[in-house]
Amino acid sequence: MKNLKKPEDAARGRRGFTKKLAAAVIAAPVAARAASAQTTPAPREPKAPPNPQPTPAPQQQPPRPSPAAEAYTEVARARFGEHLSAEDLARLKREMEGNVRAADRLRAFKLKNSDEPDFVFGA
Repeated sequence: MKNLKKPEDAARGRRGFTKKLAAAVIAAPVAARAASAQTTPAPREPKAPPNPQPTPAPQQQPPRPSPAAEAYTEVARARFGEHLSAEDLARLKREMEGNVRAADRLRAFKLKNSDEPDFVFGA
């Protein structure tokens, strides 16, 4: 006949194990901190002098906007021109150029038919 434990002994064993596990989790960072405090800190090396700042290069003109960005800007000017200032139109042209370049980079990245979408759907 096998030596069967009483249910109370099994519960005490699980509880005891859980308490020891919790104590180990709490004590581990404390022990690590105490161990690192006992070691002598390494001597600090003198800091190197800061690097001299490079002289600014002459300002280059930004690249000319693509024809697509200019066309998009013209559509916006024709449609909303009375609400936009010259500064708004210049900013819009820069943003359209950025959008056109981003679209070109995305278009250049070729996908295979077996590539799956990169998203997680959850309901």
